[in-house]
Amino acid sequence: MGVDGGGFRLVALALAASLIAVGAVDRNNFKTCDQSNFCKRNRNMEPHQSKYAINVASIRPSSTAVSMDVVNTGTSVEYTLQITSLKDLSVRVQMNEKNPKAPRHTVKDVLPETLPEANLAVKERDENKIVLAMADQVTVVVHYQPLRIDVFSKDDLVLSLNSRGLLEIEHQREKQEGDPEGMWTEDWKTHVDTKPKGPTAVSFDATFHGVENVYGIPEHATKLSLPNTKPDTEPYRLFNLDVFEYELDNPMALYGSIPFMIGHRAQQTTGLFFLNSAEMWVDVEKSHTNSGFTNMLRRLQEVVMGPTGAGDVPTTNTHWIAESGVLDVFVMVGPKPADVFRQYAALTGLPSMPPLFAIAYHQCRWNYNDENDVLEVSEKLDDAGIPTDVIWLDIEHTDGKRYMTWNKDKFPNPKEMQHTIAKKGRKMVNIVDPHIKRVGGYKVHEEAQSLGYYIKNKDGNEYDGWCWPGSSSWLDFMNPDIRSWWADQFAFDKYEGTTEHMYFWNDMNEMSVFNGPEVTIHKDAQHFEGWENRDVHNIYGMWQQAATAEGIVRRSGGVERPFVLSRAFFSGSQKYGAIWTGDNKGDWSHLEASVPMILSISVAGLPFAGADMGGFFGNPDNELLARWYQAGAFQPFMRAHAHLDTKRREPYLLEGDYFDVAKQAVLTRYSYLPFWYTLFYETSLSGMPIMRPLWVEFPTEMATFGLEDAFMVGSDLLVKPVTSPDTTSVDCYFPGSEPWYDVLSGLKHTPGDTKTLAAPLRKIPVFQRGGSIIPRKMRPRRASAMMHRDPFTLDVALDSNQSAQGTLFIDDYHTFSYEKDGKMAYASMKFGPTGANTYVFTFDVSVGAGFTTVEWVERINIAGFSGDVIAAVDHNGAALGVTFDTTSQTLTLKKPLASVLTQGSITITTA
Repeated sequence: MGVDGGGFRLVALALAASLIAVGAVDRNNFKTCDQSNFCKRNRNMEPHQSKYAINVASIRPSSTAVSMDVVNTGTSVEYTLQITSLKDLSVRVQMNEKNPKAPRHTVKDVLPETLPEANLAVKERDENKIVLAMADQVTVVVHYQPLRIDVFSKDDLVLSLNSRGLLEIEHQREKQEGDPEGMWTEDWKTHVDTKPKGPTAVSFDATFHGVENVYGIPEHATKLSLPNTKPDTEPYRLFNLDVFEYELDNPMALYGSIPFMIGHRAQQTTGLFFLNSAEMWVDVEKSHTNSGFTNMLRRLQEVVMGPTGAGDVPTTNTHWIAESGVLDVFVMVGPKPADVFRQYAALTGLPSMPPLFAIAYHQCRWNYNDENDVLEVSEKLDDAGIPTDVIWLDIEHTDGKRYMTWNKDKFPNPKEMQHTIAKKGRKMVNIVDPHIKRVGGYKVHEEAQSLGYYIKNKDGNEYDGWCWPGSSSWLDFMNPDIRSWWADQFAFDKYEGTTEHMYFWNDMNEMSVFNGPEVTIHKDAQHFEGWENRDVHNIYGMWQQAATAEGIVRRSGGVERPFVLSRAFFSGSQKYGAIWTGDNKGDWSHLEASVPMILSISVAGLPFAGADMGGFFGNPDNELLARWYQAGAFQPFMRAHAHLDTKRREPYLLEGDYFDVAKQAVLTRYSYLPFWYTLFYETSLSGMPIMRPLWVEFPTEMATFGLEDAFMVGSDLLVKPVTSPDTTSVDCYFPGSEPWYDVLSGLKHTPGDTKTLAAPLRKIPVFQRGGSIIPRKMRPRRASAMMHRDPFTLDVALDSNQSAQGTLFIDDYHTFSYEKDGKMAYASMKFGPTGANTYVFTFDVSVGAGFTTVEWVERINIAGFSGDVIAAVDHNGAALGVTFDTTSQTLTLKKPLASVLTQGSITITTA
């Protein structure tokens, strides 16, 4: 390691070491709502005392929107309110000061340049309200005084804004004698936050009617169905922070922030997205309303409980408080879960399609010591027969924590190392954090400094804080020119020692500042166009990830799809790559918590997420590590990672049964890669989560609404990971109306019940849904690149009608050709009876011009099949080899399709 900037560097490392040494998060490093002045002010507002009223004479309807002026009757400050009808049943509500002293921040780089709007008609208007109609399904009622906005799906009241009177947009003002403490400056430990614009918080309440379960607003280490925060706990905080060994069941802020919440009940799913990148707090308070409260709620009771229902109507009240910005709220009216995911993706972007290697197994550690260590790890993985696609390098590979450099003593031949790894079909990932070491002779720093590309402090000088390198500055990724410059730094002639086999990881991009307030940058730091960090804090990490992804695309001439992992995230991050749940612990509770955490991130529109298997901190015992591999094999991002002070725990170091379990988990992941790859393609078109809560697939089954210890992969696999020690059985609920098949034994389970199932160490309970067809590849290879030409196996699980269907996506597995040139194939597969004694399997494939592959289908396994097979012939009349397993009731057809690029059918005749 270098010694440049030694004083700063030693202090920074000492501080980092002291933070890590405490063994768990120190809450004293982070604010509570009472210690955050804007949160305390607004959270303590009394409900039902709203002073906001519509100026009726100002109402201005247009074909797609209605605008009006709003006055705060207590301050006489005027605001503008606009309600816009968007296509696909979404409503946008925007409110801002009419004559602000200075512009208030509006979020950029999330929404598309234009949002398609839909017709909006004035349905009714009187002295108390205006009723707006969107198509025939959505109605918006705006009440004049006090201002309240009710959103209906047909005649079903789904969401209200300001029904509790907690709307407050603090107007910009001149400083006055006697202003309450904290409005213009705020102290936190040794730090002072200056507030030149004064108080500018935005607060509002949103009520989800008929709803007991709300989800989303990650990232928090808490339940999937968000627990109440009032009256006993802190609000959920959205403020990207570096919080290691975080506590569980806690609303504290973590690494990412997505201000998107979903309310769900049996017949209605509703989404709310608050487009604001400032620090935010959200209260959740569930209650029940007496059925006789209003005519509207009586009708709602009938919708929720049926015409003869009696009792109370559930309601979830939420209170959103942001430090700055404007009110910009989107209501997605659904009504089904898939509708809300599609509506949200239309606003913030569809998830990107990753290359195949990115969804395979990743081996990481802080740090692999040198080139020999890297090559030895790769060799030992091969010797153990454990497929691996990516080996990662953490910060110690650099020259003294200068990113985009190499430690020449430990990595003297980085290109040769990458090429050696690539010969085995593998890639590598380097870490590239946003803090830039302030030292002479470091070209990234010198160029960034000369161009004025660093964030400034409140006085206009370069912001200088401490992170891993010591004295550091942070690039202002808010500026699109700086993002473009950053992307250019990944060119092979600039980032020397990298090859086309190297991809990247953006860590510490909350931003983590060791000597900053709450271990982050000061809120009064200055970004592009003079905006303060308080306005844009939560989107910073997304900007870096986007620029890094663009760099990978540029260096390939626009050919290769990127892979970038980011720790910080925001709404829209799904467009740029993967994220993970940060610095977790190697204990059973964190394994258990990883499931609801990833599910919460997934339903908030970011499907490519995972948790460090084994935990980043600590030394998991063998059983825990083995069980974590089982769980991680069925989560979207599968990476093993560990802290530098932990014992080495690569899977080949395990012994006996534990080694077998970890190896089998990785092999299982690779066998399902065609299924995962197809799901990633389909979510890039639909916005559907890949790892899904059960309620997404079974939205009318109330038993699924709070389930968080099991999950779906796509619509067809049910996974019940084992997350407690010494466990040999689990209780598993089987939803729906069709059978479920154990993917190992083929044993069939009836739906609608909870069963106790055997789960010895060697088994993770996984079940395929009756009525589905899942593509797999069953030939073990050292990396996914070696599987590109391998044949498929199709696992068919029959429903109660002896039918099934599924899909398969194929392309070259790594470029944009599928999208730009149509070089891809997408197959629809079906199986079912066509007569009393005949069944037909059809393979209907659409092939893009110029696309070729040698892949074929070597086997079709049909679980749940009944009947004695007389013959099975393909579409050319050729007889197929057939076997039947009487124990699992599984029929196997051998070599049924010689190519996946041709239409095909198979006819089965039974006695």
